[in-house]
Amino acid sequence: MAKKTVRTCQLETPFEKNSEFSWQEYPRPQLKRNSYISLCGEWQLSLKKDNTTGLVGSITVPYPPESRISGIGRPLGNGEKYLYKKVFNIEKSFIRDRVFIHFGAVDQLAKVWINNQFVGEHIGGYLPFSLDITEFITAGENKVLVEVTDNLETDLAFGKQRKNRGGMWYTPISGIWQSVWLESVPADHIACLRLTPSADSITIETVGGKTEKTVVINTPCGEVSHTYIGDKTTITIENPINWTPENPHLYTFTLISGEDSVESYFALRTVTIEKVKGQSYICLNGKPYFFHGLLDQGYYSDGIYTPATPEGFAYDILTMKKLGFNMLRKHIKIESDLFYYYCDKYGMVVFQDMMNAGPYNYIIDTVLPTIGMKKGVTHKPTPRRKEFFERECRQLCDLLYNHPSVCYYTIFNEGWGQYDADRIYRELKTYDATRVWDATSGWFFEKDSDVDSEHIYFRKVKLKAKADRPLVLSEFGGYVYKVDGHSFNLDETYGYKTFDSAGKLTEGLCNMYLDEIVPAIKNGLNATVLTQLSDVEDETNGLVTYDRKVVKTEEKSMQDMAKALFCAFEKATE
Repeated sequence: MAKKTVRTCQLETPFEKNSEFSWQEYPRPQLKRNSYISLCGEWQLSLKKDNTTGLVGSITVPYPPESRISGIGRPLGNGEKYLYKKVFNIEKSFIRDRVFIHFGAVDQLAKVWINNQFVGEHIGGYLPFSLDITEFITAGENKVLVEVTDNLETDLAFGKQRKNRGGMWYTPISGIWQSVWLESVPADHIACLRLTPSADSITIETVGGKTEKTVVINTPCGEVSHTYIGDKTTITIENPINWTPENPHLYTFTLISGEDSVESYFALRTVTIEKVKGQSYICLNGKPYFFHGLLDQGYYSDGIYTPATPEGFAYDILTMKKLGFNMLRKHIKIESDLFYYYCDKYGMVVFQDMMNAGPYNYIIDTVLPTIGMKKGVTHKPTPRRKEFFERECRQLCDLLYNHPSVCYYTIFNEGWGQYDADRIYRELKTYDATRVWDATSGWFFEKDSDVDSEHIYFRKVKLKAKADRPLVLSEFGGYVYKVDGHSFNLDETYGYKTFDSAGKLTEGLCNMYLDEIVPAIKNGLNATVLTQLSDVEDETNGLVTYDRKVVKTEEKSMQDMAKALFCAFEKATE
């Protein structure tokens, strides 16, 4: 039988008009130096297979080659490797004691050469890596070569990518998909900065740099200068302003250590679990807080994994805030540091998923729990998957530790790749005790977790919290409104309940929240995650279209509904 042909169309976003000089922004706002050269822009892309290599064309980095705006628009085939090459110039004045090349993310295996000399490699498609290239570069012209292999190896994190895309699985990407840049630093430089806030103080820890350091903090009352000896100090802030989504106040500061100077920022906020009226709640700055959120897949119709400009991040965050939401659950994807910076700046809480790997079993991981079999299932990981998954969990904690918006982590989602959940929860909770940890989102609960985490589709939400854990509805909804002219798949639609207009979709959502979520709030519900922020390829269950050109819901109605939720929560916890 011939395979059915599915018609799809290319969708342009509003951000593409500004993409010619995009991704030149400093990619690491919490450790910023004035020595910065962006390598984003035009590279040459070749294809290597067997013993032959051929030029594919010019590619715009950091867009993955599968995307239209990369200039390539082709998948990486079996047995193929991509070769990225760029020639760049360095002024002699730029070179200090050490020079690093930084990669935001390369999917999935990367090897790097500078001026035909091998300098290092990295395995894993979602985390940043850096290489010291001091001994390999020179003032004047230089060449960087990056060889990429991506077989969608399931022992490594791969997210929602699938070669046979469709439904809840999306077009796979490969290659460089985040910023590439150069940095020059003194020999004694600050290699790592760790910021731990309380309600009225900030603890600053560093790795590297001179023994004596000076911190200059900008406050509403003026500059505060603090000099100390060693690698750790705690500074009390007078008249502290706590960070919340309603008032996302950031304190900027400069840290000076010998010849090194970095700019950064922090926020004063705490995330704890406390009992109120006999019920456990997630508290923000010591007070129970209702997290009104959305599932955020982080896909864009222009660059797939990478929006045409960082404006795509800002649009999603600010549009959802206008609709009354205060939280995004970043779903099985790690974003550029700029995304988390915008969440810090604009006031959007992030519930961050770990990057699960391993085969996905539709019967075990979806069908059985949907009909009620939600306990007793676990998977056996290969030693390689276990090693990479647990190491990358810690690396992600390190990467996002300083971001005040990141308040919550999910380890396993709906049983996908789940193993040793209790042990991993205990180890990660020890590793970062400043966040809330959801060990098993959806089902296959074990014993240890900070929260009870439920997914509900295809039935009404009827939930009551247990006294010892906060209750989180970590996925629900999936309501569909397919907007003509703004949908990727012309023939098929994926979602859970269909509406034929923006008005009816808004009415359906508001009725669900008011009739089902408000009663659950009275029963202890602490957070909700609606599926989802945007359409993604076949999925048309977003509040905005895949091309970010149409907001499908009515702003005033969504705002009023959000106020009703917050009011119900305030009454339940006062």
